Amino acid sequence: MTDMQYAPLGWSNIQVSKVCLGGMSFGKASPEFHQWTIDVDATQAVIARAWELGVNFIDTANCYAFGTSEEYIGRAIRNLGIPRDRVVLASKVYFNEGNLSAKAIAREIDGTLRRLGTDYLDLYIIHRFDYATPIEETMQALDALVKAGKVRALGASAMYAYQFHNMQAVAEANGWTKFTSMQCHYNLLYREDEREMIPVCRQYDVALTPYSPMASGHLARPVWESSSTRGVTDGTMRDKYDRAREQDMPIIRRVAEVAERLGVPMARVALAWHWAKGVTAPLVGCSRPERVDDAVAALDVHLTDEDIAYLEEPYTAHELVGPLGRPGEKALAGTHAPTLTESGSGSEPA
Repeated sequence: MTDMQYAPLGWSNIQVSKVCLGGMSFGKASPEFHQWTIDVDATQAVIARAWELGVNFIDTANCYAFGTSEEYIGRAIRNLGIPRDRVVLASKVYFNEGNLSAKAIAREIDGTLRRLGTDYLDLYIIHRFDYATPIEETMQALDALVKAGKVRALGASAMYAYQFHNMQAVAEANGWTKFTSMQCHYNLLYREDEREMIPVCRQYDVALTPYSPMASGHLARPVWESSSTRGVTDGTMRDKYDRAREQDMPIIRRVAEVAERLGVPMARVALAWHWAKGVTAPLVGCSRPERVDDAVAALDVHLTDEDIAYLEEPYTAHELVGPLGRPGEKALAGTHAPTLTESGSGSEPA
């Protein structure tokens, strides 16, 4: 059995497993959010297996399945008797009334803690950048949570690199808590953050904890289409990837080739690439305990420099997918930048 590996979460002293269990798969299924999430018993089974294999890092968000993801995770941790001080719980704020205003942050953290059944969060992540709230207001409100003991560390998610840099600079200038992690959109099919965001993260000793490490399953199978419930019903996933299908299929074929040569599933190659690139902990969504086994087993896959170069060589620049465009302004041609109405629906978060 693979021994779990651990690493510091950026500059913080929090030690996290190098596999992070993503919470978007958990919660009450609904047409308004996702039809492919798993129920409370199935969630507990997945978390039980993750804990058994040494996964101590679980990520969710206040908007996932309308809060039921947080509820299911909290219930599983209590039912399984997992010591609270040995699990690293992360959740997010933004896709809610008030976005990242001080009032919204103060309200949403209390809701998250209540649903998780805990009195503190290890990592609180801003889900997107808020154009309507001054950076100073957001960073001071987040720092207040750290000072109050409600949050141990702060993280950010998909945004433009200049926005992330500005938020770090404001925190630094005012003596407030800086971000220690970045949950960006990053995988073999989408590497745009290598241009600016990842260098900024390295500058500030920020851990990379990417979402969608297997490109919503596209890097786990040799064909594009999937007949799974998610493949058939998840419009957000199709919007995120389908437009670049012709660009991406050559990469998928190379992942399949490398996987066949190494005698492992494609998903393990896709995950192993992240660790080879210096990622701390990719977020892996698991709907069954066996999927946790597969993700952890990927730690045993070691790619050579030649493997990495072969996998990366076909990549060409992609339209941006993840950061929100400024409300009221036309996005860059072809850039996926949801409106506030779209982003508030709960369909965009990752």
